[in-house]
Amino acid sequence: MGLFARAKKYDGWLATAFASDGVSAATVTRVAGGKPVVRGVAFQPAPRPAGADVLEKLGKQLQAPSWRCTSLLAAGEYQLLALETPAVPPEERKTAVGWRLKDMLDFPLAEATIDVVDIPGDPNGVARGSVFAVAARDSAVSRRQALYADCKIALAAIDIPEMAQRNIATLLETPGRGLAMLSFDADGGLLTMSHNGELYQARRIDVTLAQLREADASAFHDRITLELQRSFDHFDRQFHYISVARLLLAAGGADGLHGYLSDNLYMPVELLDLASVFDFSAVPELLDAGAQARYFQVLGAALREEGKGA
Repeated sequence: MGLFARAKKYDGWLATAFASDGVSAATVTRVAGGKPVVRGVAFQPAPRPAGADVLEKLGKQLQAPSWRCTSLLAAGEYQLLALETPAVPPEERKTAVGWRLKDMLDFPLAEATIDVVDIPGDPNGVARGSVFAVAARDSAVSRRQALYADCKIALAAIDIPEMAQRNIATLLETPGRGLAMLSFDADGGLLTMSHNGELYQARRIDVTLAQLREADASAFHDRITLELQRSFDHFDRQFHYISVARLLLAAGGADGLHGYLSDNLYMPVELLDLASVFDFSAVPELLDAGAQARYFQVLGAALREEGKGA
C-alpha cells in the first residue's frame, strides 16, 4: 500500500488522526444529493506515540470492520513540496520527482515513501504545470501500518491533513472562484488554497489551538495575519488566473481571531460551521464549535472519494 491508494467503492470511511494530545476518529457516509452523514466520532486521550490499545478502543467503538479505513499522517512525519512537473513520461514521474527532492528533504531520500499529486495549470497558459510531491518517512508509514495490523484493522489508505482539509473546502467553494481555509489544532495551524476541488497551495502556521485560546492571544493574531498576507500575495503571483473569494476560518479557533482577521485582511473572512457541510443528526455533540475543532481533520479525511488523489 502506498500513499493515496485508490479506493474501491464502499459506503463510507473511518478516518483516524494521531495528534499530540490523543487520537481522534470519525465515520462518514456520502449521500447522493445530500450532505455527507457523520455516523460516529470518538477520541482517546494519549501521549504520542499512541499504542495499539488506543486504536483498538476506537476501532471497537466505531465498528472498524464495517468501514474502509484511512489514517492521517501528523506534521513532522512527511513533507509536502510544490515542484514543476518533470518533463518525463508519466511512468517515470515519481522517480524524477524523487531525484529533485534529494536535497530538499530533512531526512534521506532512501528513507522516503513518495507520491505525486497534480496541481492544475493555467487553462489559457502554455507553461508546464506543477505538482505536489509528498514525501513521507518510511518509518512513519511502517509504524502506522504495523499499528493497524496489530489491531487486526485493515488500513486501506494513508492521507495527509492538507488533502483532508481540501476535501471539506471542495464542498464549500463558490463556482469559478478559489477558496482559502484556515484551521487550528493541537499541532498548529493549516492554511489551504483550493479551486475546482483541487489543492493549489498549503502552508503550516506555527500557532496551536491552545495558544489561540490563551487570555492574551493578540501576538498570535499578528503572526497569523502576517503569514496569511504573505501566503495570499504568493498565491496571487503564482496563480493569477484564480480569484480567491473568501477565507473560511474553521470553528474552535477562538472568538477574537475572526474579528481580527476581518479587520486586517482585504478579503471576506467567514466562520465555518461544519453543520453547513455535514449531517450531524447522529452526532449532535458536533454542533459544538470545540467538538468541530477536535474532529475537523478526520471528518475531512473520511470524505475520501474513489479515484481522487488523497
